[in-house]
Amino acid sequence: MSPLTSPPAATLPAALGLCSYTHDSAAALLVGGELVGFVEEERLSQIKHTGAYPARAVDWLLGEAGLTADDIGVVAYNFHGPRYLGALPGTIGMLGSAATRGRLLPRARSFVKVAARTVRRTVTLQQMFPSARIHPIAHHRAHQLYAFAASGWESAAVLIVDSLGETQTTTIAAARQRVPGRPQVRTLHALHDPASLGYAYGAVTEHLGWRRGDEEGTVMALAALGDPARFRGLFAAGIRLTPDGFNLAPSLFLLRVLSSAYPRLSTRFVEATCPPRDPHAPVEQVHRDLAAALQERTDIVMMHLARRAHARTRARRLCVGGGVATNCVSIGRIIEAGVFEEVFVPPAPGDAGTAIGAAAAAHLDGNDTPLSGITRACFLGPSYRDGDLDLSPWPGLTAQPVPGDEAEFLAEQLAGGCIVGLFRGRVEAGPRALGNRSILASPLQPGVVERLNATVKFREPFRPFAPMVLAERAADYFTLGQQAPFMSMASGVTELTRRRIPAIVHANGTARLQTVTQEGNPFMHAVLEAFARRAGVPVLINTSLNVKGKPICGSPPMALDCLASSGLDALLLEGRWVTK
Repeated sequence: MSPLTSPPAATLPAALGLCSYTHDSAAALLVGGELVGFVEEERLSQIKHTGAYPARAVDWLLGEAGLTADDIGVVAYNFHGPRYLGALPGTIGMLGSAATRGRLLPRARSFVKVAARTVRRTVTLQQMFPSARIHPIAHHRAHQLYAFAASGWESAAVLIVDSLGETQTTTIAAARQRVPGRPQVRTLHALHDPASLGYAYGAVTEHLGWRRGDEEGTVMALAALGDPARFRGLFAAGIRLTPDGFNLAPSLFLLRVLSSAYPRLSTRFVEATCPPRDPHAPVEQVHRDLAAALQERTDIVMMHLARRAHARTRARRLCVGGGVATNCVSIGRIIEAGVFEEVFVPPAPGDAGTAIGAAAAAHLDGNDTPLSGITRACFLGPSYRDGDLDLSPWPGLTAQPVPGDEAEFLAEQLAGGCIVGLFRGRVEAGPRALGNRSILASPLQPGVVERLNATVKFREPFRPFAPMVLAERAADYFTLGQQAPFMSMASGVTELTRRRIPAIVHANGTARLQTVTQEGNPFMHAVLEAFARRAGVPVLINTSLNVKGKPICGSPPMALDCLASSGLDALLLEGRWVTK
């Protein structure tokens, strides 16, 4: 954010947006319509996917803006409690089905309970911010506003697909900015629970032995190794296309109850596939095939929804948000189909990003000042440029200043085969490390993927690693045909890529691409240029600075722990070269 000097920050309208009390807690702050910052609480608390009130994130934002809690004019919460009650009328129509009848009462009770609990949370927030107006925002509206505002486009279709936002699971909207910085989003069509693609994907993820709400990406990667034909018919019957969207068969995907005590998959589903996999058990072919069929059906449904969005809006461009928007394979399929001229996914498409959308909604509802600082913004969290580096808690580590030009030095180390953690500048928004909290490696090193998975990230051997490439050279190596700055799209690869850098090509022939521009990240652009001069390719492997089960490192101690406890060779931490 540019310095707020005239008028003083405390005299400008301040909107605090919160994602809190569920999962992926985060906070965002707008002052005078300008985005001060955004950060996920896990980056500061070290608790992955935490649902706690984001106290550390809020404290950092207030300090960054020079404000106190009393200076906040509105607190925007990313759920609207009474809207959960919209699920109740639909239960009557489910009485006639044996597959749903037994769950109707616990379902109704759970939605009433969550509605009351969400309202109580707004009361708690009022006590924490007594001078502020508490403004609950419909969940999908928060997703929509963030996805569109972050695109910077004048108009677009907006498709939100997630597990559940009050009762909505999928929305199609038309968005435009008649006045710059004043985005308007109008929902044209909505699907409601139990028609939920996120619910279905999470249910199968859990059945396959991975954590629902965390490891869906692992299932997406596993899908490339399976044969979808084995369970294609099952998923066609379980997730059925309709003229305006899709629905779930309750005989396979059990009616949702808002409690973890109720399973999501039916006995019929289990009998038709396999028993639930223990997380520590080997991955067998049946698991690969089940993942493949799930991913194939997800691609089909997402493509169908994208075509419906185009038919309803006639827009040339599409913004996609919600948790299912992190499925880069489906996003890549939509791009390849050419339904839209361009597709955009914001850096934080999941629930954390609704903190920005909620703050934007609250600001737009109460002020004429345009929004600023949201468009294509990614590096929005805390930085740690000042202060001495105390390595006493890590006696095996040593640090020295980077000699000469940092980009040239890092490129030389990478070209020599080092696997390096990079901690530099402000923390990224969203689930992908994009060059400020990254682990970097040369894709030309023999066995680099195996080494990264086994000794650095400690994760499944079938999981691929994403390439970052100079944007101006991307077409030489990837077939996507558009920019992918936030690593949210899977792209086909060229023959040059298959020949020169096969390490970044997944089993399905794609790569989750990140294009780097000089404007978007000057330092990483310089590193890629320097690496290309040495190695002959403008491509590096980029994965997040963390190990499996831990959040992306948001602070220097987290990064130093990662170096000390993993197979990283070194860490470049704000101009210092830290080694073991």
